[in-house]
Order: sequence, then structure tokens, then C-alpha cells
Amino acid sequence: MTSLQGKVAFITGASSGIGYAAALELARRGCHVAASAQSVAALDGLAQAVAALPEPHGELLALAADVRNAAAMQEAVLATTTRFGRLDVLVANAGVGQRGAIADSDWNDLETLLRTNIDGVLHSIRACVPAMRKAGGGRIILISSISAGVPMPYAATYGASKTFVSSLAASLRYELEADHITVTDMRLGRVATPFNQNRLGEKGYSAGASSLPTMTPEQVARAIAGNAERPRKTAVLRWFDRLIRLIGFIAPGYLARKAIKQYRV
Repeated sequence: MTSLQGKVAFITGASSGIGYAAALELARRGCHVAASAQSVAALDGLAQAVAALPEPHGELLALAADVRNAAAMQEAVLATTTRFGRLDVLVANAGVGQRGAIADSDWNDLETLLRTNIDGVLHSIRACVPAMRKAGGGRIILISSISAGVPMPYAATYGASKTFVSSLAASLRYELEADHITVTDMRLGRVATPFNQNRLGEKGYSAGASSLPTMTPEQVARAIAGNAERPRKTAVLRWFDRLIRLIGFIAPGYLARKAIKQYRV
């Protein structure tokens, strides 16, 4: 039995990739999971995977909720607490990528990214915190990136959105300390998911194969579960990602030139 047995987690962007793997891992550890995506049908595969887990495992509640819609997130959390009676963990995972020059990119792409990666995180937190307070505390895990705080030309809007997430985490943990709610800033490097292929804007080779070291979603999911049990303030999972962060602070120009080669057509 783990410390997550009988707890309740709310995960955004759970239809594929990191969200899917995190929902499966938490359910495997006995946590009840409210998994959200833009449609319930997109969660059918996850529901089948959870049902196939060895007993005992947590239950899955599939929810249709767009993180860009504050009312939809409030309704999804209400459905979660109505079903399970409490909420202990938020994994704010839903996000999109975008590639292209800031001055030339389609505004609809930029607005979609900002509303998803920034508004979506805020809506998720604001919907979940009151329920966590009623439960006497909780864990918030914000999925950020090693691109936070470093120059990312031609992926600047994505990098800026993750800088927002990490900055938010740093302040939020002090706001919620008295409520016994911890906040983990999870800064991820490249993960083998459809994320790059699905990024908005220009495509280019960066959306395909890459020589950069790549994690599996299952590795990230285990780290998410670990932080749900024993939270850290900032979680960087690999030495390579720590090195990238260090270079970003010591030699930002060098990293920016590398990013230009990767992202510019």
C-alpha cells in the first residue's frame, strides 16, 4: 500500500502522453483519478487501461473539460468531489507547443498557446484549491519545462508560458503554505510524446526525430507520483536537463544560438 491509496487526483490533458501515463501510474498506486480532456471519447483508451490494472487499483472518472474555460474547470472539480468526496492532488499537465517567429506567427496559434498554457493552469489551480482546503491540504504539481527562464528563439511564446508557470509555482507555494498545500515545479526536458508533432505553427525537423536525450512518459509519470507522495519544490529529472538549465543561466547566448538552429527553418 502506498501513501496515495484512497487519495484523489485531478489530471488535465490526460488523453495521451504525460497525462495519460500519470493517470495510469496514480491509479496503479491506488489513487482515484479524475482525468480531463476536451472530450470523454478521447479518454476511452485510458479507461480501458485503468480497468485492466491488477487489483486493487484506483477508480477513473473521465471528464470533458477545456482548461481554457474557467466554468468548465469548476464543473469538472465539482464532479470529482461529488464522485469521490475529496481532492488531494492536481497535476496541471495540459499544454501545447508553438514554433515560429513572434512577429510572423499566426495570432490564433499564439492565443491558443497562451490561453492553454497560462489561463489553463490558472483555471485549474483556482478550481482545485478550494476543494483541497476542505480536504485539509494537498499537492499541486505544475508541469513546466527546462525552457523556463532561458532564451528560446522561434519557440519564445512556449518558453515564456513555461517561465510563467515556474514563476507562479514559486509564489503560489507561499500563498498556500498555511493551507498545507504543497506546490511542485516540475521542469521537464524532451519526452517521447506526440507533443512536438502536434505543436502549432511551423513544423520543421524539430517536430520529428531528435538527437536530444528523450524520456518516456512512464518515467515522468513515476516522478509525478513520487512528488504526489513526497513533494519537492522543484523537480528536474535528469542530469542532462540540469546541464541545459545551467548553460541557460551561464551562457544564454550560446543556448539561444543552438535553439535557432533547431527551430528555424
